[in-house]
Amino acid sequence: MLLLLLILLATGAKPAFIETRNDQAQSALVQSKLIPGPEKILGFTPGDDRKLANWNQVLTYFERLDQASDRVRFETLGRSTMGKPFVMATISAPENLRRLEDYKRIQELLADPRKLDPPATRDGRATALIKRGKTIVLLTCGIHSTEVGSYLASMLIAYKLASSDEPEIQQILRNTIVLLVPSLNPDGVDIVKDWYDKTLGTPYEGTSPPQLYHKYTGHDNNRDWYAFTQAETKITVDKIHNVWHPQIVHDIHQQGEFGSRLFLPPYMQPVEPNVPRQIVEAYTGLGNWMAYEMRKAGFKGITTNSTYDAWTPARAYSHYHAGARILSETASARLASPLIVKFEQLRSREGYNPQKESANFAPVWRGGEWLLRDITDTMTAAAFVLLKHAAQNRELWLHRFYEIGREAVSPRRKLTYLILPSANSDRLLAILARAGVEWTIDDLAIVRQRGVSYPAGTALVRMDQPYGSFAKAILEKQHYPNLRSPEGRPIPPYDVTAHTASLLMGVETRAVSALLKPRRPRPQVGPSEFLDLFTPIKKLRIGLYQSASPTIDEGWTRWIFDTQQIDYTSVRDQQVRNKALRARYDVIVIPDQSPRTIRDGYRPGTMPMEYTGGLGTEGVTALREFVEEGGTLICINRASEFAVEQFKLPLRNVVAALPRTDFYVPGSILRIEVDSSHPLAANVPRESIAWAEDSPVFEVADEPADHVQIIAWYPEDKDPLLSGWLLGGQRIRGKAALVEVTMGKGRIILFGFRPQYRGQSLATYPLLFNAIASSDK
Repeated sequence: MLLLLLILLATGAKPAFIETRNDQAQSALVQSKLIPGPEKILGFTPGDDRKLANWNQVLTYFERLDQASDRVRFETLGRSTMGKPFVMATISAPENLRRLEDYKRIQELLADPRKLDPPATRDGRATALIKRGKTIVLLTCGIHSTEVGSYLASMLIAYKLASSDEPEIQQILRNTIVLLVPSLNPDGVDIVKDWYDKTLGTPYEGTSPPQLYHKYTGHDNNRDWYAFTQAETKITVDKIHNVWHPQIVHDIHQQGEFGSRLFLPPYMQPVEPNVPRQIVEAYTGLGNWMAYEMRKAGFKGITTNSTYDAWTPARAYSHYHAGARILSETASARLASPLIVKFEQLRSREGYNPQKESANFAPVWRGGEWLLRDITDTMTAAAFVLLKHAAQNRELWLHRFYEIGREAVSPRRKLTYLILPSANSDRLLAILARAGVEWTIDDLAIVRQRGVSYPAGTALVRMDQPYGSFAKAILEKQHYPNLRSPEGRPIPPYDVTAHTASLLMGVETRAVSALLKPRRPRPQVGPSEFLDLFTPIKKLRIGLYQSASPTIDEGWTRWIFDTQQIDYTSVRDQQVRNKALRARYDVIVIPDQSPRTIRDGYRPGTMPMEYTGGLGTEGVTALREFVEEGGTLICINRASEFAVEQFKLPLRNVVAALPRTDFYVPGSILRIEVDSSHPLAANVPRESIAWAEDSPVFEVADEPADHVQIIAWYPEDKDPLLSGWLLGGQRIRGKAALVEVTMGKGRIILFGFRPQYRGQSLATYPLLFNAIASSDK
């Protein structure tokens, strides 16, 4: 054969297989020239100063990429909250794209080893599947729309994957299937671009828009990964996570301007205890390797093991579904405008000092100009470093994925949860169902466990199933560790410390240590929504205060009103200042916001004049007149302090001046007791919950105060903490959490907590709804 080859070459003839290879190379070269770069569609290159794309431009680019490349499949998965296409590009080698259903099936079997029964042959069958499978990598961009770099970088990443024939890219295409979501919040792309274009060339260039960049949740759209309230979350979970079961999720973000240039895992402590050890090993190993490779490539100011923790499932759905979440956070500019950062302006965040090299921060960035191009270059480089690891370690990623599933379904796990039937248990069970958690219901009269009887309709959730860790994380109470700095100050969590959905929803659950099998299992219900859980409030003129300085709690309140079909009108600062409120409204709700922001709003010079000033003294006077003329003013959480201060109410916040070393409750579920005889407490049990986060705690300042009624309080004889972290709990025992104050013909209702927290606290919805409904006089 070798002799024949030499003869053919000597005579100038080319063997067929050489011709084929050359033809393929030539074809690839021609194709790469036909693949449009983003600049061909956008008119600029993503990363250019002061240039942002709108959502239609992004869609057009990916559609053209799909048409031009056999490595890309582009599809619409659903519609965003405001009706825009929610899309995904699947990118891999052409031969892989032709067999996507086969690879989905491999993922499904490895994710749930019970489907490889009998157990005696599971490992052998899994090994064969691992040899055939691909590493599934989900890249998610643009969930926070002011972090403009990632949705722009998505086009650069897609173009390189679609057009390059570099060996490293070819290896990525052969060994991985890349699921690329250009934006998890398409609505926000246009909200931010429209504002940026409007302010370009003005003193307000580079500011954030004076509205939430997600219609309802703003920044909190990244906190919905166990409650599944928003359209975008549901699409991502239903159409991507639960279909593809990605081994790696690269969540591409931006952070503040004056810290590190790039954060990568591992995360700082604590790690939520139900995250599998293999996931911790995976994000630790990959994150450290990415940091090493990025430093080697010349990138500076990189930190790991700092700033961000891995505590709450609200930000990490994949951690409970056998996928490692790799959060990257690149420093921001002024949206798309350049920023000059002086070295002395760099500020420490938890775990590192950006002015000093350390074990988890290096090399030092000396400051200077920071451009949008720096952001997109950093994001693109990090994504390809991650993809390189995913491709080169394909079998490792698949084997670890299978190992997590195998341990999850192990019969050694004996813990079972019982979810007792209640008004809100359907919602909790729907959450579990959406997350892939299996549960069953016994149709017979009772379920018995060690002599204790449970009512018919009790749901049984076994832990020996693939996603039992997700169920356990949201059903059990959290015990956040008492983390302190060397100086003794509490180290704050990155987000919150509690996520016990059963407590938030007022659903009683019991953990039992034996495997219970229902006699007549009933199929699980499909996901349901909140609508129909409560009677809609009608015949009231409701005003919902919407500050010019947007607040997330206002968005959540709007979402709840909309889903519950509660008619309301948004009321802006100028409308309040115009007075005559009582002629237009029966009740006004002020969501959680700092008293200073409510009163003063944006400072003059920081935003266009029409957005500055807050309510001001005129607005305070108008609200006072509204109440005195018979209106009801409902203030939520910190807004209650605004009312106490501005209306000189006979109350004081007993924790206002306490240092964190004496009192601290950074997003926890506390126990309250309720006056069941009061109309505001209708349909609320005597013992309920309060979501406490920057929350006031009330004490009547003047005695006697006949016009003050305490409706809910923290118990005198019990620990107020139910789930999360509370320091100095003894200081609030017996103090008020919900108060009604009469003033003139009207009243002010003060919530010292958030009764509608992130659309999750169904247990305390009735308190808010009763406060509104009781205004119908």
